[in-house]
Amino acid sequence: MISRAERTRFGEWWWTIDKPLLAALGTLMVAGIVLSLAASPGVADRLNLDLFHFVNRQVMFLVPAVVLMFALSFLDLRGVRRTALIAFLIFYPLMIATLFIGPEIKGAHRWIQIGPLGLQPSEFVKPAFIVLASWLFAEGSRRGDVPGRLLSIALYGATIGILMLQPDFGQTVLISVVWGALFFLAGLSWVLMGGLAGLGIGGVFLAYEAFPHIRARLAKFTGSGAGSNENFQSERAFDSFVSGGWLGRGPGEGTVKRILPDAHTDFIFAVTGEEFGILFCLILLSLFAFVVLRGLWIAAQEDDPFTRFATSGLVMLFGLQSAINMAVNVQLMPAKGMTLPFISYGGSSLLSLALSMGMLLALTRRRPRSRITGGYSALPEGQYA
Repeated sequence: MISRAERTRFGEWWWTIDKPLLAALGTLMVAGIVLSLAASPGVADRLNLDLFHFVNRQVMFLVPAVVLMFALSFLDLRGVRRTALIAFLIFYPLMIATLFIGPEIKGAHRWIQIGPLGLQPSEFVKPAFIVLASWLFAEGSRRGDVPGRLLSIALYGATIGILMLQPDFGQTVLISVVWGALFFLAGLSWVLMGGLAGLGIGGVFLAYEAFPHIRARLAKFTGSGAGSNENFQSERAFDSFVSGGWLGRGPGEGTVKRILPDAHTDFIFAVTGEEFGILFCLILLSLFAFVVLRGLWIAAQEDDPFTRFATSGLVMLFGLQSAINMAVNVQLMPAKGMTLPFISYGGSSLLSLALSMGMLLALTRRRPRSRITGGYSALPEGQYA
């Protein structure tokens, strides 16, 4: 047992880290390996790979992801901001590079090859952008001489501009919703918020007219277009929940994973429903909800604007991505190509989530407030509790 009197770096970390949040994230990581064992062998077999090819790679990426998440959780607030800035400066140019040297996959240029590894830079830009936007909003609200809102708008425009060129409409919508929520938290009036929402709706209609693949995807989803592989996957995914019922058919007994090309990535939630049942899916959903609600509750207790905005933004990003993936699996949304955090197979996804959740754990560590306010909040820069 670690004593509270222990003043080592690890001792200070242990007594200040939010253990329920850490436990929930650890449980999701373990669940990801278990569900990968259930969903990926069928895909590997169809591709003439070793049955545990995707499981082994999931574990291979999970190890550095865990190390990265724990290392980042030791950071102070200044360290979180610097990490976000460094990540943005590294991965934003790579995101631009995908437009010129990235391979075309399903009509989009989102990936870049670095040696033997394929990397999706936008996955790392997302959490970095949220933290930087939070920093700008916080500085704008704290200091009248800093044009935080204008700088945040410029950063937002630069980020979604590249995403739309790739094109990646799903990530654009995700970032836009979270950024708009942060703008509202930073003090945007209801009138301006309505105007911003109107611009967002106008952007959706513009994208519908400007990008044929978006128009075709929506037509197929609503049933007014020709059938497609995406429609086939969504329909079979929905059927898997009916097949599994409340308790599931049992581990290894599912059939949907044998026919879905993306059973180990976008549609792993459907495999979970068929083999482990709807009750297990609800437990999994509860874990995602707990991370989001726990983060928002901690953010609501914070006095420091940056900590409050960044914590809220990161958990909203995490929660919305989870909700979108699960909504696609139950045919509430058209296929978006968005992974289920810590559950779906994907090296870029795992490492970017480690970046995001590592910063979240650092932000949610308990820090003493002043004696006037009592309780806990942010420490002075560079200090630990």
